[in-house]
Amino acid sequence: QVHLIESGGGLVQVGASLNLSCAGSGRSFKSYTLGWFRQTPGKEREFVAAINWAGRNTYYADSVKGRFTISRDTSKDTVILHMNNLKPADTAVYYCAANPGPWEPMTRAAYDYWGQGAQVTVSS
Repeated sequence: QVHLIESGGGLVQVGASLNLSCAGSGRSFKSYTLGWFRQTPGKEREFVAAINWAGRNTYYADSVKGRFTISRDTSKDTVILHMNNLKPADTAVYYCAANPGPWEPMTRAAYDYWGQGAQVTVSS
């Protein structure tokens, strides 16, 4: 089987920091664009952040710029989302995803593999 395994979600207070991680299973994703999306009840899944295969290009949604940082460890085939100064609006299920094609960070259809989702809840 080939899939992405997420970890690091949980319940935190407003202003806290939290890290999400995602690791490939069943195959290597070292040459893939890796991204994070999130979804809340009644809304469409929205883009959060992405990083290219070399780790040199990153792209962020306006809502998380300056607060979230995406990084990857190619040797471990993992991608990490560092979330700082969390707000109630950040509450969502977060999904990591892998895109084997060219750099197209915001397009959901470009990602072929998805994680199971990690719940992040920010209490006010």
